[in-house]
Amino acid sequence: MSDRPFTVLGVQQIAVGALSKNELRTFWIDTLGLDVTGNFRSESENVDEDIAVAGSGPLRVEVDLMQPIDPEKKPAVHVPQLNHVGLWIDDLHAAVGWMTARGVRFTPGGIRKGASGFDVCFVHPKGNEEAPIGGGGVLVELVQAPPEVTDAFRRLAAGS
Repeated sequence: MSDRPFTVLGVQQIAVGALSKNELRTFWIDTLGLDVTGNFRSESENVDEDIAVAGSGPLRVEVDLMQPIDPEKKPAVHVPQLNHVGLWIDDLHAAVGWMTARGVRFTPGGIRKGASGFDVCFVHPKGNEEAPIGGGGVLVELVQAPPEVTDAFRRLAAGS
């Protein structure tokens, strides 16, 4: 039995980047048929993104199509092209506390509102001396699941 005070429910999003969202839109929107449900722009995060979705309801998955506002600045949201993976977490604050105590390295900024309005934080791709556990080379976004998402995943897990 684990003492982990949280559960990873499923994938909330993937984020892909390019110098221009146009090439991303050609594939994800025009070819695959995902629907654009919103846009997000942040100078401090150097990102201009379109939020697309696959599926519907509480189990839908976002595909964030990102381009840098300034390709010369950091963060470089287009490198690597698969920028990050977002995971639904049933108790984000408990997860961050538990993971921090075990040496997980988070990116600066702590828990904050993300592009879709949910509380989020990011696990750094690489550990360091102070916090040796990172995402194994992958930036991982932890996203607080709203009650309808938590309920939907739990109903599916129970087979009902």
